[in-house]
Amino acid sequence: MSADSTPEPGITEPVPTGPQRRSGGRREAAPPGRRRKALLAAAWAAAGVLVLGGTGAGYLYFKLNGNLKSVDIDQALGSERPVKVDNGSENILVLGSDTRSGKNRKLGGGIDDGSARSDTAMIVHVYQGHQRAAVVSVPRDTLIDRPACTDTRGDSHPAASGVMFNSAYSAGGAACAVKTVESLSGIRMDHYLEVDFAGFQQLIDDLGGVPVTTTKAIDDPQSHLNLKAGTHTLDGERALALVRTRHGVGDGSDLGRIQLQQAFVKALLDQVEHVGVLGNPKRLYDLADTATKAVTTDSDLGSVNALADFASGLKGIGSSHLRMVTMPVRYDPADPNRVLLQKAKAELVWKALRNDRPIPASATKGTAAGAAKGVVDG
Repeated sequence: MSADSTPEPGITEPVPTGPQRRSGGRREAAPPGRRRKALLAAAWAAAGVLVLGGTGAGYLYFKLNGNLKSVDIDQALGSERPVKVDNGSENILVLGSDTRSGKNRKLGGGIDDGSARSDTAMIVHVYQGHQRAAVVSVPRDTLIDRPACTDTRGDSHPAASGVMFNSAYSAGGAACAVKTVESLSGIRMDHYLEVDFAGFQQLIDDLGGVPVTTTKAIDDPQSHLNLKAGTHTLDGERALALVRTRHGVGDGSDLGRIQLQQAFVKALLDQVEHVGVLGNPKRLYDLADTATKAVTTDSDLGSVNALADFASGLKGIGSSHLRMVTMPVRYDPADPNRVLLQKAKAELVWKALRNDRPIPASATKGTAAGAAKGVVDG
């Protein structure tokens, strides 16, 4: 549905036809020569956002539109931002929120301390032509100098030095997170997408699970994940535990968790394409309903039409056209649980994205990694 299209009358809500779950085990290979087409947009929310391009209209349109939440990032940040580069590319900040309140309280461990943090942060750069993309994961434990910012309620938050990256979201929500990323990278974020624990879990369940192969056993009591080496179809609860696991893999750092997240995102994209959601009205509706409830967007994407148009421009990007890296960092010698930005190498990443060029291999060579690469095959 384009931004100018008008809802057609007479489209009713699909009648439930029973669970659309797949059994565990290895999925069948796609037919030879079949081009993988899946949405890259919101990492965790990718599967749900994709279906908006195929939603009907009438009652469904207004119901889904009413589900969406949006925040006016542009108004909060004003004019003191990096210049928008007009080269056909787009930059999206994707956050996974780990608030421990409401339905999220019992998911993935932790306690309800009344706060919210950006558990996962990814800068998604969609190249000109929208046929490939790069994703830069920002470790939440990176010590940074946080700029002063104004949140979407108009409240001011002072600058702070030597604080964790995810403190920006805790202090001032979406607007302060965007400003901090723009300050780090010198790149203007064109859009913002956020998804929470409960929404992510339900999206995976609506999709029927996501198959992954683990090359090593994972046992992390804190995220409640226990997987033997082998192929598993993860439901929402176990998928959430996987992308939050850090103590059961690699060096136990946030960097290892990022490597698991990156592998899972690729598996998720493949699964969206594999199950053929556009040919299943019940699954299509369930995914769209869950996704629009789960995500918070910037105001430019705050309608079904706008989100559908945005999604339709990304359908040519499959996992094989996706480069995923971690922002170049090194371990903090004063605290093994923190990392420090490698500024010279990071600038190679930011320069490449500003110029819509591939990220050079030299930008991430020799940087702290987490030692969990390959634990999830992807």
